[in-house]
Amino acid sequence: MTVRPIRPGDVPAVVGLVRELADYERALDQVRLTEEQLTACLFGDSPALFGHVAEHDGQVVGAALWFLNFSTWRGTHGIYLEDLYVQPGHRGRGLGRELLRTLAALCVERGYSRLEWSVLDWNTPSIGFYRAVGAVPMDDWTVFRLTDDALSSFAAPQH
Repeated sequence: MTVRPIRPGDVPAVVGLVRELADYERALDQVRLTEEQLTACLFGDSPALFGHVAEHDGQVVGAALWFLNFSTWRGTHGIYLEDLYVQPGHRGRGLGRELLRTLAALCVERGYSRLEWSVLDWNTPSIGFYRAVGAVPMDDWTVFRLTDDALSSFAAPQH
């Protein structure tokens, strides 16, 4: 078992893992991510996305994709974990825990004040895992999102 920063050669496997995660989350039809997009975001001129992979016997079987956020109240960056996924056949070996621990260690090492992520309300196995590592839900907060037509409509100049 190995957890390491993502490399360009890992991109096809990571795109596959993102698709598996979306399928698990009942949203595969919403995935538009391509290998080219992920490569550009991770390894382009100004990367704003970062990642780690979990390997078992030399194969990528899990991934964490993340980016920096910022807390104005704490005055420091943090890590926002966009995706954390380990293939079902490789769960229970500590790979998900090690991916998450690696990001926590990065936060501590770099002086970031927090590690955050979202989880679907019905995903009780993940919620149990997150609680077991000491994470707490932010029940007083609701996530809002603008996408697709609503985003375009709101972005248009108002006359």
